Order: sequence, then C-alpha cells, then structure tokens
Amino acid sequence: MATNVAAPSREKRRRKANATGTRPRSIGSKIALLIGAFAFLFPFYYMIIGSLQKQPDSSPAGAFPDPGNLSLHNYTAINSAISLGRSLVNSGIFTGGVIICTTVFGLLAGYALARLQFRGRGSTFALVLLVQVVPFQLLMIPLYVLIVRDYGLADSYLGMILPFAINTSAVFIFRQFFLQLPAAMFEAARMDGASELQILFRIAVPLCKPALFSVVLLSFTGPWNEFLWPFLVTKRQDMQPLAVSLANYISTVSSAAANPFGAILAGACVLAAPAVALYIVFQHRFTSTDIDSATKG
Repeated sequence: MATNVAAPSREKRRRKANATGTRPRSIGSKIALLIGAFAFLFPFYYMIIGSLQKQPDSSPAGAFPDPGNLSLHNYTAINSAISLGRSLVNSGIFTGGVIICTTVFGLLAGYALARLQFRGRGSTFALVLLVQVVPFQLLMIPLYVLIVRDYGLADSYLGMILPFAINTSAVFIFRQFFLQLPAAMFEAARMDGASELQILFRIAVPLCKPALFSVVLLSFTGPWNEFLWPFLVTKRQDMQPLAVSLANYISTVSSAAANPFGAILAGACVLAAPAVALYIVFQHRFTSTDIDSATKG
C-alpha cells in the first residue's frame, strides 16, 4: 500500500518539475524570436516611415516622427520624376515574361531529367549543376554582344527577358520533386496510352504545386530587383524597369529634390511592395502537397 501511495507522489513531482523547466525555456524562446523579428522588420518599418516624412530626419528620433510630419508628398515627387506607373508596367512585363519562360522550360527539362531515360541524362544534369556556379557577370559581355549587336534587341522586352528565360535552379527544383513522385503513376499512365506531355500536364503538374509556387517566387524576386542587365540593354527611359529608374533618379535628379531621402525611400517601398505581398499570399503553399491523395487506393 505504501508503494502505491508513493508512486503517484513521485509522478506528480516529476510532472511539476517538467512544467517548471519547460516554462522558462518557452518564454526564453519567445523573447529570442521577438528580438529576431524586430531586428528583421525594423529596416522595413524605417523605410516606410522615412518615405512618409515631409522633412528628412536621419537621427534615431526619426524612427518615431511627429504625425504632423507625415504625408504622401514623397510618393508624388518620385512619381513625377520617373513615372512610377510606367516603370511598374515595365517591371511587370519583364518579370512576367521571365516567370513564364522559367516555369515552362523548367517543367519540361525537370521532367525529362527525372522521368525520361535517354543517353547522356547524367551528363546533362551535371552540366545543369555546373551552370549554377558560373557567375552571370562573367557572361554579361558576350550576352550583350549577342543580344544587342547581333539580334538588335536593345530597348525591347525580349532583350531583357532572353538571358533569364532558362533558370537552372528551376530545372533542379522540378527534377528533384518529380523524382519523389511514385513511379507507378507514370507507368500506369504510359500503359493507358498517354503521351509524355499528357503525363506531365495532367498528372505531374497538378501534384507539384509546392515546387511550382517555389519556382514562381524565386523567379519573381530575381528579375523584379534586377538592375545591371536592364540598365545595359535599355537606354530609353520609357522602357526601363523600376529598379533602373530609381538608380537613374538617385544619380541624376535626387540632388535637386527637396527631400531626396524620402523620395528614394518611397520608390523603394513601391519596389518592395509586390514581392512582400506575393510572399504573404503564397507562403502557406510551401507546406501543402497533394501527393498522398494521388497515391491512395
């Protein structure tokens, strides 16, 4: 009887010790996460606040400005200087073209490297990995000569899009995802007489939504923020993406502006807003998958 009474007492003490030991760790983890989140988000907060200030304040007190010093004047100033609407359209066309080309070619190449048997498949994949380590700056001069001088595509959307039309990272992502899909699905579809393109678009693509969204987000961020290549191939202001227009504003017009600091931050907010919004909308898609539903039964 004494043993039976002592056992619950020991169990109660053990649970109490675990509870008291877990709570400090939980509170400490939350504090560390809050500090990290603050350090990550503060530059974005300061960028927004700086873009709204009528009078620039670069001191630490500028992070908490007087509400009377806040307005949208900097946005109208940067819009009148570089035409934000036209620059956003150029960035959207450039980025959209890159996303479409990257996704289509990445799907085709990734599926071929993952599910088709052909001579030299391993060497081709090794070449894809090798291309990833070659800096784009190393290819910029021959690309400029080829696209601008030989093809005559200066000051055109096609000239901006072509060097980014095929992304080896997208090929790698799709290949790795298609390798995880059950081989029995593909074999069953082939036995039913489906062509490889039918298998790709009717079976594989609906199952690869997480990889598809990852590729879209990765493909969006690069060209949307790209500066150097559009700067080289576009000399007309009405063809320049927003990143190039902002750089030209900083180097030429900002010195004569009443509040160049605020106008530059306003342009930076406009440039960052689509990328942030796209991530917020689609970030939950990274963890979703429909593979299990396809293999049941």
